[in-house]
Amino acid sequence: MKGHTLVEVVFWLALAACWWLFPLKLPLLTQILIMGLFAMSLDLALGHAGILTVGHAAFFGTGAYVAGLLAVHGWGEPLTGLLAAASVCLVFGYLMAFLVVRGSDLTRLMLTIAVCLLLVEAALQFSAMTGGSDGLWGIQMWPVLGLFGFDLAGRTAFAYSFIVVLCLFLLLRRVVQSPFGLALRGSRQNPKRMDALGAPVAARLRTAYAMSAGVAGVAGALLTQTTQFVGVQTLTVERSAEVLIVLVLGGAGHLYGGLVGALLYWVAHDWFSGLSPQYWMLAVGTLLIVVALFGGGGVLGVLRRMRAAVKARGMEHKP
Repeated sequence: MKGHTLVEVVFWLALAACWWLFPLKLPLLTQILIMGLFAMSLDLALGHAGILTVGHAAFFGTGAYVAGLLAVHGWGEPLTGLLAAASVCLVFGYLMAFLVVRGSDLTRLMLTIAVCLLLVEAALQFSAMTGGSDGLWGIQMWPVLGLFGFDLAGRTAFAYSFIVVLCLFLLLRRVVQSPFGLALRGSRQNPKRMDALGAPVAARLRTAYAMSAGVAGVAGALLTQTTQFVGVQTLTVERSAEVLIVLVLGGAGHLYGGLVGALLYWVAHDWFSGLSPQYWMLAVGTLLIVVALFGGGGVLGVLRRMRAAVKARGMEHKP
């Protein structure tokens, strides 16, 4: 347990040290943190509750637009913008859960995709409010806590995103390690047995889906606040598919899977696009295929199996 905690501390300290080690890469690192938070929100719904969705961008984009619209209309305070985005998406997610939770996996896929498509169309139709296909411009964010203004180098954006992501990670870990999280895993593995035990499976799944939506909304708001722009791309099915790829790459069912997957995906994206701007997607796709074929459970799944194999081998050699 102590070794596990030490690895976690080193992981977060290494992320924090990037502020000094890679000053020219801070915008990219900020995007990685935001995508990692988005993937963690999906992991709560998919990896722990077992709710299959390909429309999580509906909440990501909604949170992005809430923060953007607040700033455009004169309220650019970052922390209350995050709170507003989380609240709106929490309610939106809870209402959506009544449709999503009751259906089969295929029904859930269709519903979540349909919601994304409807929101994209709504953003285009109400262009006077959302900016339409050009996106929402004129976003001016106030300094964080009234002290730290957002600079072009991305120093404040990275530090701000890092602290928000760390706090929400600790909150989500507390949730998944609680009796509520244990009940979620039981509902995912054997919902009929949990029903037979008298557990309110549907109610817990709705709660988990709503919490997942709220965290996704915070990730979207972070993107708006750190880039000071929001467009309809935040609502698209393609964005949902991207975060699903990130989660599968890192490993669903592990909160760290979202962060590790985001790190690997965006570093590969940045490196391969630098090598070949035309064919970088081919290289990234090949990487994903290799992970899918030889790394069941994602990167963290591979590491866990290796650790178990080493431990088993050590037990065999004990007298």
